[in-house]
Amino acid sequence: MLSLIVTGLATVALGLLAFDLASANAGAVLGTALAIKMVACVSIAPVAGAFVHLVPRRSLLVVLDLMRAAVALALPFVT
Repeated sequence: MLSLIVTGLATVALGLLAFDLASANAGAVLGTALAIKMVACVSIAPVAGAFVHLVPRRSLLVVLDLMRAAVALALPFVT
């Protein structure tokens, strides 16, 4: 549940960051960023799925959520 909320907030933050960085071309910047995000998910998911069973599930989820939090906390420092 928390992961889903954070994902939604990260998407909103990405939109606001795109508007802040390129106000006139914010749509193009946001579209490009979301397209890159989807391509990364589609290309990495099958490979990660093949190896995820080798690691304890709870530890993996905690580490991935911490990584996602670190990326979200780094967003204000992007220029």
